[in-house]
Amino acid sequence: ALTTALSGGYTQYFGLAGRSYKVVPQVAQRFRLNPDQILNYYIKTADGSLAPLSTVAKLETAIVPESLNHFQQINSVTISGVAAPGVIAGEALDTLKEIARQTLPSTYTIDYAGPSRQFIQESSGFAVTFGFALIIIFLALAAQFESYRDPLIILVSVPMSIAGALVFIMLGFGGASINIYTQVGLVTLMGLISKHGILIVEFANELQHGGMSKREAILQATSIRLRPILMTTAAMVLGVLPLIMATGAGAASRFNMGLVIASGLSIGTLFTLFVLPAVYLVLAADHSGSRKKAALDLVSPATP
Repeated sequence: ALTTALSGGYTQYFGLAGRSYKVVPQVAQRFRLNPDQILNYYIKTADGSLAPLSTVAKLETAIVPESLNHFQQINSVTISGVAAPGVIAGEALDTLKEIARQTLPSTYTIDYAGPSRQFIQESSGFAVTFGFALIIIFLALAAQFESYRDPLIILVSVPMSIAGALVFIMLGFGGASINIYTQVGLVTLMGLISKHGILIVEFANELQHGGMSKREAILQATSIRLRPILMTTAAMVLGVLPLIMATGAGAASRFNMGLVIASGLSIGTLFTLFVLPAVYLVLAADHSGSRKKAALDLVSPATP
């Protein structure tokens, strides 16, 4: 009743002379100039009788916000901010959470909105997604090479490339941070960098079957596959340069994805060329034994 009498909101429209007018039920202005006049308003009680508002309420002056914000139907206060240069989003959120824990009462809770909320939700599921992608690549390579050793050798380049990509993110290069776009870039990088290992390991196995020792095979395979690997890496890095140099709306997301792929491929390729051959010498199967056995089978025993 008080809302209708004081707010000035319209309830409906009525037409007159071809025009539409709002119907605004409201107490006359002279009866609402003084706040104390509100106490003289009469309200209907449960038994239907009228009683002055002063019998059930009193007026007090207080300072209150113009509006009360709610988050998931709970009173809330929104704190907005941007991470300082060189600070990744995860560190900023952890710091904010620690400050809130030390400052706010135990009955208060904190939640996130916007990109921060998306980061928290996606971070929890990224490890599972990354693990599944790694398992799928391993199983596909195991089926192709018919071996469990060769896929392990090939996947050695994955952590090295990811470490190279994360270096620039941790340094805050260009304002980069870990988000959904960098996570997509890391999964893409994992598939791209695996191709370098496939080129070297597959060719080294062929050279072993051709009569070379394991050491000679991996050295020659790395030297012969060097140019294709470098050309492929250069083509991929140049291909993502438009993402790094993008401007306008959404440029930050494209920059993060392009930076992860370009830096991860560049650094991962260098490590692959030096580390993967050493791992191959340690873990790869020596096919010289099977080669000698095949040669003996070709020699038929002499008949008297």
